[in-house]
Amino acid sequence: MRFALFTLLTILLASSASFAQKSFHKNKVIAHRGAWKANGLPQNSIASLKQAVALGCEGSEFDVWMTSDGILVVNHDADFEGMEIETSTYKELLTKKLANGENLPTVEEYLKAGKKQKGTKLIFEIKPSKISVERSQEVAEKSVLAVKKMKAEKWVDYITFSYEGGLKAIEMDPKANVAYLTGDKTPAELKEAGFFGFDYNINLLKNNPQWIQEAKDLGLTVNAWTVNKEEDLRWFLDQEPDFITTDEPELLFRLIEAKK
Repeated sequence: MRFALFTLLTILLASSASFAQKSFHKNKVIAHRGAWKANGLPQNSIASLKQAVALGCEGSEFDVWMTSDGILVVNHDADFEGMEIETSTYKELLTKKLANGENLPTVEEYLKAGKKQKGTKLIFEIKPSKISVERSQEVAEKSVLAVKKMKAEKWVDYITFSYEGGLKAIEMDPKANVAYLTGDKTPAELKEAGFFGFDYNINLLKNNPQWIQEAKDLGLTVNAWTVNKEEDLRWFLDQEPDFITTDEPELLFRLIEAKK
C-alpha cells in the first residue's frame, strides 16, 4: 500500500513538473491585448484571449487596473467608455459593455478563462496607477494575491511600467517571472533587482542593440513591444529574442515559419 501511494505521488509530481515546463508553446509570439485585430474583436476581451489560444500563441498579454472599490479589471486605457477606472466602482463600470457584448472582465474571470487551456501563457500587465506610487504597489500586491488565489501561477508572467510595482510583485512571489517595460533600466540593473527580463519598446532596442546581448549574457529574457511592421519583426527575429509582443500574431507566425 505504501509503495502504491509513493508511486502515485511520484507520477503526480512528474505530471505537474511536465505541465509547468513543457506544456506551453515555445514560439515567441505574444498577442498584444489578445489576438483581436484580424477578427475585429475587442482588445483585452475574453474573446481575444480565446483567439490567441486558438492561434497557438506562446502568450496573450492583458492589462490590469484597480477600481475605486478594489476590484481588478482588464482594460488597456485608464478609462472605460469615458469612465475613469481608478475612480469608478466596478458596479458603475458594468453599466457599459465591450463591443461584442462582454462585460469588462475582472482578473478572476480572465484567469478562469485562461486556465481552461495549457498552451498559451497569460502575460499579466500591472498598470501603473495615475494616483500614486503606493497605489501601484497595492495593485501589484493584489494582482499576485489574485493569481495565487486562482492557483494560476503556472500560467502567469508579469510585466509592468511601474518599477516599484514590479519590485512589489517580486517580493510577493520571488519565483514569479516579472519583466520591466519602461526602458530606463540597464540589463545589469534589472538583474540586480531580481527581474526576469525586459520588455522594451522596439525603437529603444534598435537604438541600444547592445542591451539585447547584455541581457542574454546575464540570463535575462528579451522581449519588445509593440512590434507590428514587417521590417521591425524581421529585424527583431534576427536578434533571436525570447518573445515578441505584437498586434499582428498571424503575420509573425508566417515570418517565423518562413525562417525555418
